[in-house]
Parts: sequence; structure tokens; C-alpha cells
Amino acid sequence: MRLHFFSKLSLFLIILTLPYFLPPAKSILCPMVAWGSSYLGRDGYSGDPGRDGRDGRSGEDRTVFADGSRIDLDLSGQDGLDGEDGENGDDGYCHSYYNYEHLDRNIDAADGGNGGRGGQGGQGGNGGSLTVYYTNLADLRKISVRAAGGTGGRGGRGGRGGRACRCDRHTWEVKTCTGDPGTPNYKCKTRHFRCQDGSKGYKGASGQDASQGNLGTLTLINRSEALAPVTPTVTAPLSELTQKTFTLSNNQWKTNNGAASLLASGSVIADTYREFVGRIEVPFQLVWNETRSLSDFAGETAIVNLTDDKQVNISFPGDILVQSNKLQEQGVTKFAIDRVISKQEATQLKVTGLSANGSNLQLNLVDVASKSDLVSTDFKIKYRSPKPNPRHRFDNYAAGYGTRYEGNIPATLVTRQGQNFAIAIGKLPIWYEFTQPGMPVDISLVVTRSLGDRSVSQEINWKGTISD
Repeated sequence: MRLHFFSKLSLFLIILTLPYFLPPAKSILCPMVAWGSSYLGRDGYSGDPGRDGRDGRSGEDRTVFADGSRIDLDLSGQDGLDGEDGENGDDGYCHSYYNYEHLDRNIDAADGGNGGRGGQGGQGGNGGSLTVYYTNLADLRKISVRAAGGTGGRGGRGGRGGRACRCDRHTWEVKTCTGDPGTPNYKCKTRHFRCQDGSKGYKGASGQDASQGNLGTLTLINRSEALAPVTPTVTAPLSELTQKTFTLSNNQWKTNNGAASLLASGSVIADTYREFVGRIEVPFQLVWNETRSLSDFAGETAIVNLTDDKQVNISFPGDILVQSNKLQEQGVTKFAIDRVISKQEATQLKVTGLSANGSNLQLNLVDVASKSDLVSTDFKIKYRSPKPNPRHRFDNYAAGYGTRYEGNIPATLVTRQGQNFAIAIGKLPIWYEFTQPGMPVDISLVVTRSLGDRSVSQEINWKGTISD
């Protein structure tokens, strides 16, 4: 048990002896039991949960060259350990009280502690992977391998719930009188009280049995020399990628079934295996066609990736929007960077105010960074206003705001002149009374700016009043 036996014993002895040092009509032992309770104990401690079993270690990964000599390998995963059992809950700590004629309240006996949950079983370790270089397929029959997954550990059992305290008397009466005996003002009243037995602690939940580890896998390479390292991905600053031609490389594989049939009889390994097909290499280069200086984006990086179908893709994870074109020239894949702006530059729109009213109501914005010629811009709006009172006054409008329209703004309702935008709010399906002069409005915009296949959003909140 986590709580030392002697600590528990000392606490129990204190509980037993306290009634001899305290007035019999009151007890200050446990906040769960009122003064005058017939039991001076407390609920039993719940048992601690059992520790989870440790996962088994996976088997060793090995690479061998088949030359016709016998090879015996054990690449099995280790078994997971069993989870520990949960501790039993302690019994309730009980003490009787017999002065029922003074006990003028209902009481509850102490409950037993709950049992601790059992620990989870440890997962079985996976079998190790085996890579075999060979030139003669028959040499594989000389390789015996056992790459079984380890057995999963069993879950620990839940601890037993502790016993509850029981009432030695379940009902009683307390008679109270007022006045002087023999006089007309002498009156007595009898009240009824009860004692409720405590509840036995719950049994702890048992831990789950773990699953067995996976079988190890086989990789075959029909070569006598080890494969050269591959570079399927390059991550580098834009300035570095424009200085020279890089070569991406990767290995190609095919998947077959029947791995165990290729090895020595009795081998244990996953049925599906992969076999080396060949190596692919694709050179690429980044070409800077943007009129702005590359030094403006010196800290930005690009990720260039080679796919299994020999395609080269590029992505820009940083704070920039890029428009690029991919082309092939003399066997080299080139990415031409035509336009680049920073996300910060793309999110500099500001509301300059409302103009007109009614069906001609417009929301006006300006692009402070002057980049609207380079990007496409889409708007989403939430238009809110208070409900007008019968006199069309808005002295107490703050608590009455409601959404009058929420959704995307059709492109036909957005006009751009240079770096200025006008959104025809009055043409949206908004009730006429909510677009009239003097109406306070609360407008939220989500502006999406796109360049190439990348985009960035800006949120704008604006409050104002529709003018005459």
C-alpha cells in the first residue's frame, strides 16, 4: 500500500480515543458526519491504481548480404509486461455512539474506499525489419529469421472495494419537553430519526490486455552493393535555391506477397515484402523573375519534394504569398517565381467609412500597402445593427444588436479602383430599416487575399453610424 500501515494505524487509534477526551454530546472528527453522529469514523481510503505494464522493446533491424552461407537471426519483439493489480480500498473507519436520547439528527455511516483500477498491459514489441542484398535468389533459402511480435501484457485486476460501516441502531426517537411538569404550559414532542448504513466501496476496473506486436518485415535488394543515400526533399532559403541546380533522388519499390516462402523453412515474418526497383533522380532549379529584389525575402525558405511518380513540387511554408510556374528545360525542372508579397503586406486593408444609405449604402476600404494589383480579394461580412424603436431612436441600442446579414459578398457587389474598394451593402438582402440614416452598425469582415495557390485572411471590425 502507498500509505504506510503505521500511519493508518495511528490515525485509527486517534479516532478511537478522541471520544474519551471530548464532551459526549459533540464530535469534531470528520466534516462528513455531523456532531452527535453515532459513528465517529470516516470513509475508507480508496486504493491506489496499479502501474501500467511496460511495453516490450521492438526487435533489432538488420541488414545482411546473402552469399550462400547459413544465417540465423532472431529479430523478435519483446513481450509486454503485465499491469499491476489495483490496491484494495480500505474499510470504513467506524466507531459506535450510544447516547441516542441526545442524538437529534439523521446520520450516515462511513463508506468503504473504492478499489484501485488495474494497470494496463504493456504492448508487445514489433518484430525487427530485415533487409537482404542478394544476387542469387536461391541464397535466400539459407537465411532463417524469426521476427515475431512480442506478446501483449495482461491487464491488472481491479482492487476490492472496502467494507462499509453499519448502524447498530437504524431508528430512534428523541422526546423533548418545554415548560414545568404539572403546569398547563408543560408540553412534550417526540421526533423520529434514522441511521443510514454506509456503502461498500466499488471494485476497481481491471486493466486492458495489450495487443501482440506486429511481425517484422522483409526488404529485398537485388544488388551486391549498398544503396546510395537519397535526397527526396530539399529545404533551403530562396537565395540558396536560385544559385545552382539541385538534384532530388529517391528509390522506387514494388510490393509482393510470400516473404516466408523465399526464406528458410520455419521463418516467421510478415507475408508482404517490398523489393527494390530502381533509383530516380530529377534536377531542379529556382528562377527569380520577380522585379523586387530577392534580398527583400532573404529569410524565406522553400520546400522542394520529389514524389513517387517523379514529379517535383514546391511549397513555401513561411510568411509569403507566391505565384510560380513550373517548366521543363533540358531535363531540368524549373520553378519560375513571378510574383511574391509578404502576408503582412497583403493584410493592410482598412475601413474608411460608410457612404450613402438605403439601397445605395456602401462600405469603403483602402489597401494601405498598395498590393491589390497583385492579389485577388474576397470578402465575407457580418452586418449587425440594433432594432429601432417606434420613434426611430437609438438611445439604448447596445443590448439589442442582432445579425441582419452574414455570408460571402458576391464579386458583383465589390468595386475596386486602384487600391480602393467599395462594397455595395445596400444590395444585400438586408431589411430596408436597417440601412437608414442614423442607424448604428457593427460590421465584421473577413478579407481573403490570394496569390497563386496560397492565401491569407485578415479580420476587420468596424463600428459607426449611417449618415444622411
